[in-house]
Amino acid sequence: MTAAVLAAERAAREGYGRLLAFLLARGAGLAAAEDALADAFAAALAAWSSSGVPEKPEAWLLTAARRRLLDGHRRAATAGAALPEMLRSAEEAADPDDPDRLPDHRLALLLACAAEEVEQAARAPLMLQCVLGLDAARIASAFLVSPSAMGQRLVRAKRRLAAGGGRFALPGRAEVAARLPAALEAIYAAYAAGAADPADGGALAGEAVWLARLSAALAPEEPEAAGLAALLLHLEARRQAARDGAGRYVPLSAQDPVRWNAPMQAEAERLLRAAGALGRPGRFQWEAAVQSVHAARRVTGRTDWPAIRLLYDALLAATGSPVVAVNRAVAVAETEGAPAGLAALHAAAADARLAEYQPYWAALAALAARAGDAPAAEAARQRAAGLATDPALRAFLLRSGGPHCDARAMEC
Repeated sequence: MTAAVLAAERAAREGYGRLLAFLLARGAGLAAAEDALADAFAAALAAWSSSGVPEKPEAWLLTAARRRLLDGHRRAATAGAALPEMLRSAEEAADPDDPDRLPDHRLALLLACAAEEVEQAARAPLMLQCVLGLDAARIASAFLVSPSAMGQRLVRAKRRLAAGGGRFALPGRAEVAARLPAALEAIYAAYAAGAADPADGGALAGEAVWLARLSAALAPEEPEAAGLAALLLHLEARRQAARDGAGRYVPLSAQDPVRWNAPMQAEAERLLRAAGALGRPGRFQWEAAVQSVHAARRVTGRTDWPAIRLLYDALLAATGSPVVAVNRAVAVAETEGAPAGLAALHAAAADARLAEYQPYWAALAALAARAGDAPAAEAARQRAAGLATDPALRAFLLRSGGPHCDARAMEC
């Protein structure tokens, strides 16, 4: 790979969202800004291959994109389709005060991608495309849809965003607090999709972690942003340990803590402490705290299940989530015995949504086996294996007869 290609890829990875958000904040439309950046990157590959990579690639790309936007405004004005002030404002914007020190408007872009006019299923894909510059085909594979269907979903989302006024200006603190939860949920969904797709090799999960880190950095007064980043970092720190050398699935309880990513866990702990210092606990902070307790096994050699049980009690009271209820039942079994855990699990099953939830059946199989109910355990194990989308997890369930709660449930 040439130096020009490597530099362009790095600029796209680190600067695409920042450049796009800056252009949008200065009044460019989303489609026009995306087209301008695409042209700028294409021009960069050609220019940098012949003349070398500039000292400040991001500033070079911004200048090229702004020239493309200015040319578009000029053509529109010449054709009589734009007001004279459009041309004047574009000319003014073409000469930034300091193109190498851009105001960071990416939080506004994240919030816009999760706006209420964007359908929920399109929010995470829209973030991945607008903030990280990923193409529809790559996003589609992680969300288990065809590239054409994902492309259409993204086009619809952008049209709805444009029709809704395209809120790309950074809102005040109160509005950030109101709109941020939807953005964090979308990032969480992106991580879940990436972690559940073995064919992706963890690429999308890594991008979601990057978005979570970005959110925490851009919204330091919002503890749930730091909580989500801590949660995903803890999960990501263990992801490689969930496979052995032969590619077989390894449940959390059997993982070697030495294989966990210690620097990533340390970063998660710093974020969790920073969130706690703000004094406004919430769902992602509690979930991150559960993962923190699991991570402590690296030092203590044991899992503090009573602490996990207390955290799930708080989570269930706050959210009423059936997923939390399943995880809490596992913690109840670890602290009070399998019969008590089974009782909690059967109570959770009153929620019909668990009928297709694979970790519920895996937990039921494990607890029924521990309680001595072999027929119920076998039936649940077969059901869990049938619902598993990961071949390695399916093989583990069929092979072991003793599934365990693990990070695939996102909260265990």
